Amino acid sequence: MNLRRWLTPGIGIKRWLFVVFVGELGLALAGALALREVYRDVQVPGSFQTLVSALTLQFLPYGLRGVIVAAAGLGLFLYGSWRVIRVIVGPFVSPDQEQPLVEVIYQKRFLARGPRIVAIGGGTGLSSLLRGLKEHTSNITAIVAMADDGGSTGLLRQSMGIPPVGDIRNCIVALADAEPLMGQLLQFRFPEEEAGSLSGHAVGNLLIAAMTRIQEEDFEEAVRQMNRVLAVRGQVVPSSASPLVLHARLRDGRELSGQSVITRTPGIEEVWLTPGDVSACADAVRAIAEADLIVLGPGSLYTSILPSLLIEEIRAAVIASSALRLYVCNVATQVGETSGYDLADHVTALERHTQPGLVDVVLANNQFVARPAVENAPDSVRLRWPPGGPDAPRLVLDDVVDRENAHHHDPARLAAAVMRIYEREALAHRHARVVRSA
Repeated sequence: MNLRRWLTPGIGIKRWLFVVFVGELGLALAGALALREVYRDVQVPGSFQTLVSALTLQFLPYGLRGVIVAAAGLGLFLYGSWRVIRVIVGPFVSPDQEQPLVEVIYQKRFLARGPRIVAIGGGTGLSSLLRGLKEHTSNITAIVAMADDGGSTGLLRQSMGIPPVGDIRNCIVALADAEPLMGQLLQFRFPEEEAGSLSGHAVGNLLIAAMTRIQEEDFEEAVRQMNRVLAVRGQVVPSSASPLVLHARLRDGRELSGQSVITRTPGIEEVWLTPGDVSACADAVRAIAEADLIVLGPGSLYTSILPSLLIEEIRAAVIASSALRLYVCNVATQVGETSGYDLADHVTALERHTQPGLVDVVLANNQFVARPAVENAPDSVRLRWPPGGPDAPRLVLDDVVDRENAHHHDPARLAAAVMRIYEREALAHRHARVVRSA
């Protein structure tokens, strides 16, 4: 496995091995010419004839002699090169490091050349997408909604006045190259019956809150520093540096406030944010402008995806972007906010709150053999698709569901499907936008 990784295209090793090999070949040819002249011109005493004959393999056919010498030379070359690499990198590799050196080089060299992908959303869905995508590229920006008000996040938001940190934490853990134990530490929650004032809080939430204090209440800078400290592959950025309140109007005319309330409520007609004139994070807007691919979702439609798109600067940046824009629909409905929704309902709600033609491609799951994680689990999203119009997105169906949990995406399958769509459609999409703009 390690040898195959060393030979992966783009890692920058094979070309220099080839240069070394050519140099060694030149030296070998020069040595062969010198030996040839010595062999012809120098008279070997009779007592040494047998020894010279044995050393030069003259008792074997000429072709076989070449094969043996070449095999021995190649073996020595590979073994020597391997030992040289071990000696050079030995002082820089910890003996208890679980990740092989070739994996580190692969990530830094090969993944750094991957497409620039912006993922917008929050919750479990976005984390699943990031876990898969980081195996294809390290140029990832996760833009996380800032409207969460439940659990540990809600308590910190009320007591310290900071934006919600829970989804930021989950995305940082998903993209971090830190030790697995560090991920477990960040996700650890203090038990309610034992921890007193810390009960229910995740360690990662407390660290981000502490970093915000260290950075003198600069939440954007605090998140940047957490990205750096935990060696995040890409970056996680908040959609806004201010805490936002999500509101919803139901079909019966009632109005609700707070993400934790709205997510459990069916019959949503419209959602909006307060304050309505909030500014987007500059890092988020910049990443969208530079993106090759923008992925919306997966995640809760009204409480994870739309809160970021309801910020005017982010919505305008997505609309103006030349990148391919992909919406990943959930594999199952969500009890409350999307109960009874099919694929067309998800896309219609997304466009109603933004604009028609916001997305170019919609990715939906077409495999319904996964096992429900719990009894009375939500239904799979039915694949009803409305008639296409001039601004209608293209529909792509693929197997992206977690076989053990029909309510979640499988990170590897989802990322592979997203990359296939990008590789197949991104170039054609850019060409079409250039033609339309001309």
